[in-house]
Amino acid sequence: MYQSYADADYYEETYGGSVIPEDKIQTVLKNASRHIDILTYNRIIGRGFDNLTEYQQELIKEINCEMAEFEYENKDLINTVLKSYSINGVSMSFGESWNITVNNGIAVKRECYAKLCSTGLCSRIVR
Repeated sequence: MYQSYADADYYEETYGGSVIPEDKIQTVLKNASRHIDILTYNRIIGRGFDNLTEYQQELIKEINCEMAEFEYENKDLINTVLKSYSINGVSMSFGESWNITVNNGIAVKRECYAKLCSTGLCSRIVR
């Protein structure tokens, strides 16, 4: 059975999260973990989470919580099918911006993605 990289206890106690309602934490964390797997080309699953360094494990748990909160708070915008729209001269675009990037179809904050890349697991180079 697939487990998220961070659990509800880690989210609430260690990360200090309070954005996601208690009854949705596990689902949101699990979804964010699957997105981490996509962004890391399934390298965590391939190596096994326990085989990563302590630094990588801790950072991935933290990123799991950050992504979960971002995805929970912005789920309506992330799931929209519109790329842009304009009404009476006011326009709005969805997709990449100065603080959001879209990699492999996953919208993620650039800072969060940079942290994930610092684990060495996001390279497109096949090893």
